Amino acid sequence: MCHVETESFRALLTEPGQALLAELRDYLPGQELAVATRLRRSHPAELVSAAIGQARLRQRAAAKFGAADAARMYFTPDGVEQATRTSVAEWRAARFKTLGVRRLADLCSGVGGDAIALARAGIEVLAVDRDPLTCAVAEANAAALGLDDLIEQRCGDVADVDLDGFDAVFVDPARRGGRGRIFDPESYSPPLSWAVAAARQAPFAALKVAPGIPHDAVPEGAEAEWVSDAGDVKEAVLWFGTDAAAPHRATLLPSGATLTGGRLPDPEAGPVRRYLYEPDGAVIRAHLVAEVARELDATLIDPTIAYLTADTLRSTPFATPYEITDVLPFGLKKLKALLRERGVGTVVIKKRGSAIEPEELRRKLKPEGANSCTVFLTRVAGAPSMLLGQPAN
Repeated sequence: MCHVETESFRALLTEPGQALLAELRDYLPGQELAVATRLRRSHPAELVSAAIGQARLRQRAAAKFGAADAARMYFTPDGVEQATRTSVAEWRAARFKTLGVRRLADLCSGVGGDAIALARAGIEVLAVDRDPLTCAVAEANAAALGLDDLIEQRCGDVADVDLDGFDAVFVDPARRGGRGRIFDPESYSPPLSWAVAAARQAPFAALKVAPGIPHDAVPEGAEAEWVSDAGDVKEAVLWFGTDAAAPHRATLLPSGATLTGGRLPDPEAGPVRRYLYEPDGAVIRAHLVAEVARELDATLIDPTIAYLTADTLRSTPFATPYEITDVLPFGLKKLKALLRERGVGTVVIKKRGSAIEPEELRRKLKPEGANSCTVFLTRVAGAPSMLLGQPAN
C-alpha cells in the first residue's frame, strides 16, 4: 500500500502532474466534484485524485508554512498536522546557527519543515525518516525550494544513523498513536530515553516534546524551552550543550522575547489590585510566573491560579495587562445586571480555575450595547469570583 501511495505521489512530479497542480492553484473545495469531472476528461482519474488531494493539503498548510511556500511544497495528511510551524522552526534554526552548528542530523524529519528552516539558515542537514512516502515528499520539498544541495534525505531507521561528524542532533519523535496524543514520553516513537541518548552523542542537540511534559521528566543537564506563537503554546524543546545558566526558558514569537529562570519560589498571593496580568502560556508552562511577578512587583490572586496583580501598570512582553473595575463573587444575575447597566454588547470571557464554559455563559448573558468588557472567571483566595475590566495597553 505504501509503495502504491509513493508511486501515486511521484506521478505529481511529472510534467502532467505539475500541469494539473498549476491548474488547481486557485482550486476551491466546494468545486471539487465539477473540477474532478472536468479534469478526468483529459487526465487519468488516479492522477486527478492525487492532484486534488495535494491541492487541499497545500491550502491547509498555508497557515503553517505561509502561502508562498505551501503553494510550492508537497504534503501528506499527517505531515500537515505534525509539521513544525515555520516561525517556530526558524527560531530553532537560528538558535542552532548561533551555537555554531554547521552540520546536523534531523531524525524523524517528517515532510521537512525543520530541515527547510535549518538549510535556509545555512546548516547542512541529513534528514532521516522511516516512511517511504514521507521521504519522497520531503525530498521533493527540498528540490522545490532550491535547498537540495543542503538537505540529504535518507529513508530508514533513525537508530541506524551514525552520528559521528555531526555538530548537532534534532529529534522530533512521533507523539500520536492510533488512539490520539501520547502523553508518556517513553511511549513516543522513538522513546524519549532513546532520543536523550542520541542527543548526548553530539555537541549540541534539541529534542521536541509535548508542551505538557512533566517537569520531572526533563533529563538532568537539559535546558527546557517552551515556545508560543501569537499567544498559543506550540511546543517544548529539550536543549543539550547550551550550558544554560537557568533550567527553563520561555520564548514568545513572533517578537522573539525570551525569559529564563526556573529557580524562584512561587509568588505570594494577595488581594486583587488595580491591574491584572495574564502571563503568556509559555511562561506558565515553563514555571516562570515568579520571574514575571518579580519584574512587575506583583502577587498572585490565588495560590493556585496563574493570574498576577499589581498597583501599577508596567510594560512586559511576558504578560497581558488589564485594568480591573470590579471584583465580585460569581453570580450570573449580578453579572447580567452590570453588563446591561453599562451597555456592554461585546464580552470577552476568560477563565482559569473555573468549571464554567465561556460560550455557555455568553449565551446566558445575551449581551447588548455598544461597549465592551473582559470578564475573568477564576478564584480569588479560594472563592469562585468574577473580575471585570479592560485591556490596559
